[in-house]
Amino acid sequence: MKIIGIGVDIVENKRIGSFIRNKKFITRIFGKDEISNSKKILNKTSYLSKRFAAKEALVKAIGTGFRNGLNFKDIQVANNKQGKPHYVVTLKLKDFIKKKMKVKSFNLLLSISDEKEYSIAFATIQT
Repeated sequence: MKIIGIGVDIVENKRIGSFIRNKKFITRIFGKDEISNSKKILNKTSYLSKRFAAKEALVKAIGTGFRNGLNFKDIQVANNKQGKPHYVVTLKLKDFIKKKMKVKSFNLLLSISDEKEYSIAFATIQT
């Protein structure tokens, strides 16, 4: 396997915490499942901060940022049964990465972590 993109992002949790009180911010940045799952979590700020960082890390790995029709809600993060985070690869995201990275197939890897003040995400795209 070959790594074709890496991205990392770190966010200050209190910055995201101040934004999540704004419903427009929440619905512009996060998908329905992310919002629904956040309601089950005690520390919503940490939960949403990690997902925000994961979205930023992926667009850095792609090398485009949020432009050319790609927006925050096109990138969603879920967890498997063991709690491991992963990107939800929608058709739009799949087509976008294939076109921008000029590949026929790819895998996305994600690692997220947080401490009291910061959340960080590391994204890898491999073929």
